[in-house]
Amino acid sequence: MALDFEPEEYYTLVDDDGVETEFALRLRAEFEGHEYFALVPAEPNPDFEEGDFIILRLESVSDSNEATLVNIEDDDEFDRVADFFEDLLYGGEINYDESSDTSDT
Repeated sequence: MALDFEPEEYYTLVDDDGVETEFALRLRAEFEGHEYFALVPAEPNPDFEEGDFIILRLESVSDSNEATLVNIEDDDEFDRVADFFEDLLYGGEINYDESSDTSDT
């Protein structure tokens, strides 16, 4: 189930091929001492299904107030952050990590 939201912040991301894509900020949160951004495409994008989002870590903010966001290269860090954001966004209703133990014991 997707949550309705009205984005207030937009970020233009540039991929390795120099292609610019605009993303809307879905959620920004601090986790384990770092700040992370969950972003969704601002326009319909065939690479994303409803409910999909990307997660980037805030690396720095320049004097001109521009954020430098980076990919999370460490798989373990990414999995922890993705689970954290999924819980925040979907209340723990969705678990994409089939190897996780979902029992309440």
